[in-house]
Amino acid sequence: MSDGTTAVGRASRQPLVAGIAAALALLTLVTVAVLWLTSDRSEGTTDTGTPKDTSAEAGFARDMSVHHQQAVEMSFIVRDRTTDDEVRRLAFDIASTQATQAGMLQGWLDMWGLDKTSEDPPMTWMKNASSNGMDGMEGMDPGSMKGMGGGGAYKPHDGSLMPGMATNTQLDELRKAKGKAAEVLYLKLMTAHHKGGVDMAKGAVELVKDSTEKHLARTMVQGQQSEIQLMADMLKARGASA
Repeated sequence: MSDGTTAVGRASRQPLVAGIAAALALLTLVTVAVLWLTSDRSEGTTDTGTPKDTSAEAGFARDMSVHHQQAVEMSFIVRDRTTDDEVRRLAFDIASTQATQAGMLQGWLDMWGLDKTSEDPPMTWMKNASSNGMDGMEGMDPGSMKGMGGGGAYKPHDGSLMPGMATNTQLDELRKAKGKAAEVLYLKLMTAHHKGGVDMAKGAVELVKDSTEKHLARTMVQGQQSEIQLMADMLKARGASA
């Protein structure tokens, strides 16, 4: 396939992935608003009002939406590269869950009257975790945390904007792989992706004040940790490891 055709193919997929999250944001906006307005926000932002553009609430919503969109994209790719029911079922579950969650996060940004993107580098909102010594953030992967907080060791490269995200090169490898090779590569990439997502969500649990968003972050931690173990078992069954 020529470079021009590859570029066109990639460009055509990007609006599809973004469109799914945007559509879900519209569908869930009313539900999100009701949940947010009726929830107990004793730990939330009622004292300070709507989250600000530079808040942890806004930063987490933006960054996790981007992080989730790549998981959806990888899941769509592997769906077409294998006929294995177990892997395709996992990919469907991940794509469905993370597209829905991304829609909720973008719905909150709409409700707060904030832009879905920011000129700040990814993970800037995590800088408070470093300045506060990360108190209460036990269990977070030190390797991933180095790249969080806007001044850490992690540098965006080749399309990998945040810890755990696959590079464009790795995504191209996944598009070319078939059968068991595609399954193993997907499981490895998604395991790394989930680990980065779990650490980001743990940071949100610590820093976010809005109780509804904090609850969603806790749900992400629990769900993705469970899937990490599942993927480890699936890799082992295929003679591989993360």
